[in-house]
Amino acid sequence: MVLSVKLLDPVSRLQQRRSGPLILELDLTEGLAEEAPADPVGQLMAKRHQQLRDVVEGVRRGAHDPRVKALVARIDGRPLGFAKVQEVRAAVAAFRAAGKDTVAWSESFGDFGPGTVSYYLATAFAEVNLLPTGSVGLTGVSVGTTFLGDAVERLGVRFEGGARHEYKNAPDKFTESGYTEPHREITERLVASLSDQVAEGIAEGRGLTAERVRELTDRGPLLAAEALEAGLVDRLAYRDEVYAELRGRYAGSAGAGAGSSDAATREESAGSGDGATGSAPQPARGGENGARLLYVGRYRHRTAASERMPGRTGGYIALITATGIITSGRSRRSALGGETMGADTVAAALRAARGDRSVRAVVFRVDSRGGSAVASDVVRREVALTRQAGTPVVASLGDVAGSGGYHIVMEADAIVARPGTLTGSIGVYAGKPVLTGLLERLGVNSESVDGGAHATMFGPDRGFSDSEWERVNALLDATYADFTGKVARARGLSDEQVDAVARGRILTGRDAHAGGLVDDLGGLPAAVRLAREKADLPGGRLRSFPVRGPWERLVPAESSEDRAQAPQSALGLSGDLAELAARAGVPGSAPLLMPDAWEIR
Repeated sequence: MVLSVKLLDPVSRLQQRRSGPLILELDLTEGLAEEAPADPVGQLMAKRHQQLRDVVEGVRRGAHDPRVKALVARIDGRPLGFAKVQEVRAAVAAFRAAGKDTVAWSESFGDFGPGTVSYYLATAFAEVNLLPTGSVGLTGVSVGTTFLGDAVERLGVRFEGGARHEYKNAPDKFTESGYTEPHREITERLVASLSDQVAEGIAEGRGLTAERVRELTDRGPLLAAEALEAGLVDRLAYRDEVYAELRGRYAGSAGAGAGSSDAATREESAGSGDGATGSAPQPARGGENGARLLYVGRYRHRTAASERMPGRTGGYIALITATGIITSGRSRRSALGGETMGADTVAAALRAARGDRSVRAVVFRVDSRGGSAVASDVVRREVALTRQAGTPVVASLGDVAGSGGYHIVMEADAIVARPGTLTGSIGVYAGKPVLTGLLERLGVNSESVDGGAHATMFGPDRGFSDSEWERVNALLDATYADFTGKVARARGLSDEQVDAVARGRILTGRDAHAGGLVDDLGGLPAAVRLAREKADLPGGRLRSFPVRGPWERLVPAESSEDRAQAPQSALGLSGDLAELAARAGVPGSAPLLMPDAWEIR
């Protein structure tokens, strides 16, 4: 008898693990990636990095799973993309609305540094815990620009070029020593819009007024005790205390327990704690009387097996993700860790989607501050052709979809952005650095034999001649007119309406929606719902597309129609230098590129 009990004990424990209560765990201290790399090397290197889609879908699945009792998240002061934060906040809100516990904890929201955006994320949770030695770096939103105009002049370098129009301020980084009036105007508008969103979100989550949040922001950063007294956190506690208290709530739970359909419609108000850090319940160990911890990403993958069999549902929604600076050719991942969006790779994916009978609609997820005007137009054309072929396309904008990043989505059936997405920047600039003074100081002389009047016009050893300036301006005017004309036609706007949001202006998603550039304010789930509606496919599964097997990733594509126009694993040195230049904002020929790598803190 004893022997049989021992033999059955592992089976019993396995059954408990499968049916017992779960607490989903989320660690946001390492950031969130928009997508997993497509190449084998990149996938191996990114194995431990979380993808935004896994987190959002995992949390939303957990809201409707009766085994899942709670969500606990670790958050620190390291920056996350503003729109990504809003994606996670919305998923947490859906989890809370299902009547389940949501707990955030942090060692410090900014350890002697800014923590506004990370704290904004934490306030989506019903309970916020902070270490007694931590702080809340609620210091406000800041968008900064470094101006190199004086420095490059001292080096004997100057920038020659032009922009269309006054708000297309990317060249300012190299030509100015401070903000121009148009540059300051749009930056102030960005900060005001984002600050309003932060104040409103924190106020709603913590049961405060937006004005009170602004007052506390002006006092920040706040010590742990000050944050507790102000109602910004519920409890001062260490990790072991947070986890022990949370798991103790479900000690003795067995089976599926709570999580009924009635609970799925119940709103949960923001929780409040006693702020004590004294003795806490002893943590359950995950046995028959305790809840088991499981990372959200692992939970999502374990519950998503049915997505791999789309044929049974009569079709599915294809998710095509495009991130990074837009270039001609194939998408690439460099040794520097950056990504570029190759027009060939994205165009091939769109062609394959509209040729696949199982694909009923496309969700086109974009996170890019732009790049080549020509490459952007290649992708835009494929989006338009996909629509014309009868496959709806819904664009979902990530942290940034500006300039070329907006150009490639404008033909979509619908465009969905988060209120904090940076978008617009409808404009163009072009030019070059002139190194004449620096080369003279170094004793470097450059000569060439030219076979045309403009053969060396883009070389760095001299400025533009009058006739070359005429060509530069013609290029800028034509590219800008093409961009704005296509926006007007695609979005059904008048020339006056386009001019009101164009001229290089950078907008938040909230302002872009008001200006007619965006159809809906929401995230990836909202885009999927729209795609299902347009495809008349309620409940249709969302699948990353194209799905390539290991062999397809290794062998060359058979033709330009092959969906396996896979990204390259790494660039050579020249490619890495080109990416560095693009990140710095050094222009190529007529780029549609937003300035800087905007980080909102």
